[in-house]
Amino acid sequence: MLSTRIRTADGLCPAYVAHPAGDGPWPAVLLFMDGIGIRPAMFEIASRLSTYGYYVLLPDLYYRAGPYEPMNALTIFSDPEARRMLSEKFFAVATAANVMADLRAFLEFLAQQPQVRPGGIATTGYCMGGSLSLSAAGTYPEHILAAASFHGGRLATDAPDSPHLLATRMRARIYVGGATADPSFPDDMKAHLQEALSAAGVEHLIETYAARHGWVPSDTPVHDAPATERHWRSLQALLHASLG
Repeated sequence: MLSTRIRTADGLCPAYVAHPAGDGPWPAVLLFMDGIGIRPAMFEIASRLSTYGYYVLLPDLYYRAGPYEPMNALTIFSDPEARRMLSEKFFAVATAANVMADLRAFLEFLAQQPQVRPGGIATTGYCMGGSLSLSAAGTYPEHILAAASFHGGRLATDAPDSPHLLATRMRARIYVGGATADPSFPDDMKAHLQEALSAAGVEHLIETYAARHGWVPSDTPVHDAPATERHWRSLQALLHASLG
């Protein structure tokens, strides 16, 4: 992984880049991390994604909180104090409004890279990042050709920044992979999201994996290898259809 910093309106955002060997240019994919933050498991996802022929940008969405040590995915949610810090220090700065504002800088960064093929990009995200991936598709429809969400939560709620409210602005192909055991994305929310995307004429597919919320990153206690491989097949299909 290559590291860089991207200047946003609020400071310098650490970011990480993975791409195939050679000069490119390659289609770009913006990878939104999960709520546990930047750590080796996120680098694994970015690196593997790059092997399919994509320039992958992984920004640290927690940069407003300052530098931090990699979090322990096995214990972060079972330790009350760690959960409190995660919510108050980290989740509080990675709001949809903040990240969508930062996206301008991320898109400009990608446009300036000679290894990136000009044109639209794709986004994908996990847990917290899944919601942000869909929000990005509705906030920057002229730039985003495909958006994926894997075990993303709160995708269709009563909140004013719920991603489903942006459905009428989306032009991207949308893929949502939910889990059978996920209180943050239950069946009624899936139906609500499906209804919003269908009413807006958005090309989309929502599927449910026989797994638990957070199954993709390799360091989580609910990591599911077969479901993760299915996720890779689904993501490759979406990207190939949208970016080539």
